[in-house]
Amino acid sequence: MNTDDTKTPATTAPKFASIVPVVKTDEQWRAELTAEEYAVLRKAGTERPYTGEYWDTHTEGVYACRACGTELFTSNEKFDSHCGWPSFFAPLAEGTVKYIHDRTMGMDRVEVRCAACDSHLGHVFEGEGYNTPTDQRFCINSVSLSLRPTQAG
Repeated sequence: MNTDDTKTPATTAPKFASIVPVVKTDEQWRAELTAEEYAVLRKAGTERPYTGEYWDTHTEGVYACRACGTELFTSNEKFDSHCGWPSFFAPLAEGTVKYIHDRTMGMDRVEVRCAACDSHLGHVFEGEGYNTPTDQRFCINSVSLSLRPTQAG
């Protein structure tokens, strides 16, 4: 994981991802996204804990970026962190997300963005003691995601 001015957390995600850049004007994003989606995805806002659509979902499938449709996480890496937002211990593949050192709001943390469209997804935290293969918690806003359930059969 490459970040600006921060160490690289470990990940078990595959080391490949073919990302097609998505570039749109601010006017296009405003026209395509709801006000809440725009505030989170394009302005790095956050939804209130325990209010998002996926914080306690256990449906099998793939979680894609709500802004551009790039596949980012799967239900196989989702876990119950009890923090009020969907939590994953790794992205679908390294390269699907990018990392930015975030020093806003008096905190020192790592922001997670969609590698294709640069939309804000949430943050990644390390060393919190969760029993996961990476000891990471990708704390992602539900409004940043769209779940594509696995089809049976």
